[in-house]
Amino acid sequence: MNVQKLLLLFLVISLQTEAQYDRKLQVQSAKWSVNWKQVTAVPSLLVGLGLMATMDNDVLYREDFYEQRNKWIPLFRTHVDDYLQYAPIVGVIVLNATGVKGEHDVVNQAALLIKSELIMAAIVLPLKKLTAVPRPDTHSLNSFPSGHTAQAFVAATFLHKEYGKENPLFSVLAYSTATGVGLLRVMNNRHWISDVLVGAGIGIFATHLAYLTHQNKVGHKRKRLSGTLLVPSYGQRSFGMGMVIPIH
Repeated sequence: MNVQKLLLLFLVISLQTEAQYDRKLQVQSAKWSVNWKQVTAVPSLLVGLGLMATMDNDVLYREDFYEQRNKWIPLFRTHVDDYLQYAPIVGVIVLNATGVKGEHDVVNQAALLIKSELIMAAIVLPLKKLTAVPRPDTHSLNSFPSGHTAQAFVAATFLHKEYGKENPLFSVLAYSTATGVGLLRVMNNRHWISDVLVGAGIGIFATHLAYLTHQNKVGHKRKRLSGTLLVPSYGQRSFGMGMVIPIH
């Protein structure tokens, strides 16, 4: 199964889902009423651009980016992107620790982040195996889509959802950071531009979906954990979990 067909399938599913649920969600209660176009529009655009980048064209072709990278920065290497992908999550932790309230309390933030990470991984990991796209540097068959970029955009959308409404600057910083991660993956020659575009779309979609389907976690026992935040981490073959507990 080639990359073009899978990308097209993902795009078609997104658009069909939008058409199916947009009208239904408008007549539901205020709690669940959303503009589904806002949830799928940007991911669909990014996946569409990723599809375009796999095809020979004069506007956005992955081979052209590859050639330009090798021409101008053939020896570029950095590991900053390995850490920068989690920066927006660290931002949420810092804001919570300094008493800045987000859209949800810490318990619900943790639940939303975990759900977002799981949705993202459930899309990214199978696609890597199904597509088996060779990386531009090592030619190992796990290039598509970019897991680092998907992670970065999960984190950026998480920060945006929690703090962007009241402080748009946080959203700008978060998405700028995530975009930087995507660019670094291409500059490091670890991914094609198509991998990065689709990874970004998956990350945004996963977090939107997590928030759309979320119900607040309440209860006395859970409230006692309000100072604790669980932070999942994702690698190519493993998951991890960190815990941040402020000391009072």
